[in-house]
Amino acid sequence: MTSTADIALIRAARPEDAEALGALGRRTFIDTFVAADGFAIPYPADDLAAFLDASFSPEATARKLAEPGAAWWVAERNGDLLAFANAGPNTLPHPEATPANMELRRLYVGKSAQGLGLGTQLLTASLDWMEANTEGPLWIGVWSGNTKAQRLYAAYGFEKAGEYQYPVGAWMDDEFILRRG
Repeated sequence: MTSTADIALIRAARPEDAEALGALGRRTFIDTFVAADGFAIPYPADDLAAFLDASFSPEATARKLAEPGAAWWVAERNGDLLAFANAGPNTLPHPEATPANMELRRLYVGKSAQGLGLGTQLLTASLDWMEANTEGPLWIGVWSGNTKAQRLYAAYGFEKAGEYQYPVGAWMDDEFILRRG
């Protein structure tokens, strides 16, 4: 029997979540893209450190949480953040995309919380919010080697619409641009 203490709560992120969100983002990025049991991308140490600091420091996360027109959700259990999603005005470099369109920017599920359905719950919340806040297509950027994420997004109607280079420091990842609508 599952107790209510074992169930994760999906809620809007708050400014006081910045430090925990940044730590979860950093840890999840490393577990997913750098670790030997992840994709094991051989980022140069200086590039990885610069990216992680720029993306996941408490200060950078606090700024992103306060961005006008963006939304964040977290999955929380017993005060611990397990996963998060962030959506906002499109930033992807596609000729048909505009900032008036919405982009799912991040959907991160911590290693210990994978398989609990939190990614799907956060994706659904994000898509509902994105659809309510744009009349144009929805966009997602995804690493070209992350076929699991690509299959998930395809199940929600996203199709490949282009490619671009995503900087991790000076290192450039090959990314796909996905579009729905």
